[in-house]
Amino acid sequence: MNQANPVDISAWQPGDDYTLRDEIAHINADLGLQEQQVQDQIETYWLEKSQLLCLMQLLKQQIPNGFDMCFDLFAVDERVRENKLTSQCGDFTLVYHLRSMQRNQDIRIKVALSEPDKSIDSVCGIWANANWYEREVWDMFGIRFSNHPHLARILMPPTWVGHPLLKDHPARATEMEPFTLSDKQQDIEQQALKFRPEDWGMKRQSADADFTFLNLGPNHPSVHGAFRIVLQMEGEEIVDCVPDIGYHHRGAEKMGERQSWHSYIPYTDRIDYLGGVMNNFPYVMAVEKLAGIEVPERAKVIRIMTAEMFRILSHLLFYGTFAQDVGALSPIFYMFIDREKLFAIIEAFTGARMHPSYFRIGGVAMDLPKGWDTLVREYVNYLPKRLDEYEKMVMQNRLLKARTVDVGAYTTEEAIEYGVTGPGLRATGYSWDLRKQRPYGGYDQFEFEVPIGHKGDSYDRCRVRVEEMRQSIRIIEQCLNNMPEGPYKAEHPQTTPPDKSRTMKDIDTLIPHFVNVSWGPVIPAGEVSVSVEATKGIMAYHLVSDGSTVSYRTRIRTPSFAHLQMLPLISKGQMVADLIATLGSIDYVMADVDR
Repeated sequence: MNQANPVDISAWQPGDDYTLRDEIAHINADLGLQEQQVQDQIETYWLEKSQLLCLMQLLKQQIPNGFDMCFDLFAVDERVRENKLTSQCGDFTLVYHLRSMQRNQDIRIKVALSEPDKSIDSVCGIWANANWYEREVWDMFGIRFSNHPHLARILMPPTWVGHPLLKDHPARATEMEPFTLSDKQQDIEQQALKFRPEDWGMKRQSADADFTFLNLGPNHPSVHGAFRIVLQMEGEEIVDCVPDIGYHHRGAEKMGERQSWHSYIPYTDRIDYLGGVMNNFPYVMAVEKLAGIEVPERAKVIRIMTAEMFRILSHLLFYGTFAQDVGALSPIFYMFIDREKLFAIIEAFTGARMHPSYFRIGGVAMDLPKGWDTLVREYVNYLPKRLDEYEKMVMQNRLLKARTVDVGAYTTEEAIEYGVTGPGLRATGYSWDLRKQRPYGGYDQFEFEVPIGHKGDSYDRCRVRVEEMRQSIRIIEQCLNNMPEGPYKAEHPQTTPPDKSRTMKDIDTLIPHFVNVSWGPVIPAGEVSVSVEATKGIMAYHLVSDGSTVSYRTRIRTPSFAHLQMLPLISKGQMVADLIATLGSIDYVMADVDR
């Protein structure tokens, strides 16, 4: 909505009823923003694409405490959507999810694109981390970004035909011709994978430079998965690098378009495959927000307790492998014993270990077993003593300190510029934890501290995670001592699966149970974005419902995707051995990156 005159905001006080649109109009009245109401209460505005760069520069640089983080950037193919909910929708929608850390506020900017003109200006010059997000949108949807420094595929092979997240692209292998690979095609594929430095703007650093390249990965234990880094070396010093991802891409977002709301839950477990139920958390909360489901108090506390257990499980694996990366072999064996003890508790609760798919729409899959409190109390008394031993074994080890202190450091400003969240951001001394800043799922009822570092180096990133384990124990102990009575799942018609206690007694209960389990619930049309403070940073699910039994668009914002984009910045000037320590301290898994 255009405003003829700028709004006077000089007399506004905190708590006054005004919106970001008013604030933007005070600076520039001619941007023509049109508001859309959405269920997640994030201010959402539509914008003409010709005004994009003007608005983005204003949001980041001109308003007080501007939107310094490009939290996410993705697209939606709207061509077959029946319930578009707003007249601004075109053939495609580009969604920019921005965050102001100082304001603790988000804004969502949408731009409609038509199929004949799928192009828009790049915002890489405003937010550095928009680079990979724009490449992903090009790869998945074929939308071009003018003036992008290297608009190439990022998740799919360079020879892939088509753009997978278009609605007319096949979702199943059975919809394609059987796969074949002739000798000729294999040669073409191999040639396409050849690394060409000049394509990335690389050049000889000096007249007498060696200009040599080193391939690290994609099959190498120190890259923690199928991940390739091409290093440009001058002697033994790294002068530039190109992270090459996509080797682990499984089409998790595409799968969301063909699985029912309920049957998609096990797929979420495999995103950060070390995070377990932490992956279920934002997804089920997003569906619950769309459906208007209120989760019972007991289910909330069970969710928080098991989520914090998986935070410990993930951090213990990080702790051991990080020490191993820099040469300390023994700690990981001790820490795996601690993980096995905790996995035994998870198995007692859920019947599974790493991927329990325990959360459900409206609550959890089953109530806690008899004797659960004894198991948990034994563990919360056991682990702190073990962490004290690891403090001497790992954190006070002078060789580990020599390898990690002042290595791979970055500032708070650099972290925010690249979308770094979680322990990686807090290690710079910036205390921003979603559980404190925006409590969700009942976290506002718990007391815990937010550990921070000071230098933002590899050592501090490890230190923050170690202290987070102690805080997780503190949260779990509060769950143990204050577990509410009551149901473990909401009594709501769209809770899935519904209560089975009466299904064998009357047909009126059996039929809805059968339909909800086999087809899944029908979720009202709408869209929401829900975030959680996951093990590696902030994970978010943006769900678009078309009023069907499946999601129209499932967008997964993962922390590791943003974190790896920083490597060219923080690796310059390092030795290869320093890079190994830096990679270990980032704590990523490639399924979280590639999805």
